[in-house]
Amino acid sequence: MALAAVLLVVALVAIPWSAKADTERRVPGSRGEVQLSYAPVVKRVAPAVVNVYTKRVVREQMRSPFANDPFFQQFFGNRFSFGVPRERVQQSLGSGVIVDPTGLVVTNYHVIKDGQEFTVALADRREFEAELVLSDERTDLAVLRIGNGREKLPHLTFKNSDSVEVGDLVLAIGNPFGVGQTVTSGIVSALARTHVGVSDYQFFIQTDAAINPGNSGGALVTMDGQLIGINTAIYSQTGGSIGIGFAIPSNMVESVVASARNGGHVMRPWFGAALQAVDAELAQSLGLDRPGGSLIRDLAAGSPADKAGLRVGDVIRAVDGFEVDEPQALRYRFATKGLGGKAKVSYLREGKWREAEVALVAPPEDPPAEETVIAGRNPFAGATIANLSPAVADRLGFDSLTERGVVIVNIEPGSAANRIQFQRGDIIVDVGGQKIGKVSDLVKATSAAKPQWTFTVKRGERVFTATVGG
Repeated sequence: MALAAVLLVVALVAIPWSAKADTERRVPGSRGEVQLSYAPVVKRVAPAVVNVYTKRVVREQMRSPFANDPFFQQFFGNRFSFGVPRERVQQSLGSGVIVDPTGLVVTNYHVIKDGQEFTVALADRREFEAELVLSDERTDLAVLRIGNGREKLPHLTFKNSDSVEVGDLVLAIGNPFGVGQTVTSGIVSALARTHVGVSDYQFFIQTDAAINPGNSGGALVTMDGQLIGINTAIYSQTGGSIGIGFAIPSNMVESVVASARNGGHVMRPWFGAALQAVDAELAQSLGLDRPGGSLIRDLAAGSPADKAGLRVGDVIRAVDGFEVDEPQALRYRFATKGLGGKAKVSYLREGKWREAEVALVAPPEDPPAEETVIAGRNPFAGATIANLSPAVADRLGFDSLTERGVVIVNIEPGSAANRIQFQRGDIIVDVGGQKIGKVSDLVKATSAAKPQWTFTVKRGERVFTATVGG
């Protein structure tokens, strides 16, 4: 009993000493500290959080009032549109953060998607017409520019998102539901969240600070007033906050903003390997001590991973000292490195730890993309196509390293390709019995009108053939 009492006293004495040793992270030590306010932090950061208004023109065609009636659909199918398509202006609202005093504003890609005009409103009610500098669908980020570049605007500085820990206090600032600038508080609930389904690079900071529709593109800040993430998504069954929100880490945001400063093109290092998560079953079959890591299941010849000496079957566990428990984590680590230099990769091969240095280089565009917009009377009219190369595959988020051919990289809204429901990333295999190996093949195959068209398309792992009227 006496020993237990001594241990308890030692533990109680150790708590204040530990709190003093870590001045950045500690629990309140007095009633006065419990009553401290977030107001000083909010006053410092709120002026840099803005509203982003997006205008887009939407073409609509009048529809019969019987369009959804099963009886009429049985006889007439979906032929219920008539008249000349009408255009109307659609407006949406999101949030953004000024990250440069000269007027660079970062927001979510889905906030500005398909927009033709952008307006940024500051907290002091000033409004600026904005220019789109860069949009990156793969990270769900976009960068706008406001002002004349000479006026110094309020802005936030980036904080290293690798320094944040679960339990840290954070504030979320944005414009939920369009009610006006709103601040909510919470903690970092989790780090390195994947499988959220928002972007190709899934490595999110999770927070319980309330995030709602309209908060997209807003700021997640730490208690020192620095930007730790861009709020981008919530998990909800009702559309409102239930305490599970996700933010893109500041290190990813900073890399995209750096690309905007350097000419508006996002260039990321190419690893050159197809990866598979190591689950419990796979770990056991490989004789590993625990699940986790990224198994190399395919390797592109001549890629940075190949040149570094990595092989199929290697299990990567860390990049530059950071654990990578699954492929998304490895992609994130490489995406935030930027081009130039090398990354140190730690991996297991036949039960032994090894290290390799992988060069940080851009994926090659070989063969040249030769992007071309298909015109004329054919099912592909309005589609932008390109020759598939490592660079194009990386831009489209392809996992396969062996795919080659002609791929759709963009589709114009309202076009024939859009009505046929082609998708970005579809690989065109065959048109009218003619194999399509390069862009010029498809241009030739669609050069003349036909009464009907038969084509074969590969979408992911599926291949389908269809015939449509000319």
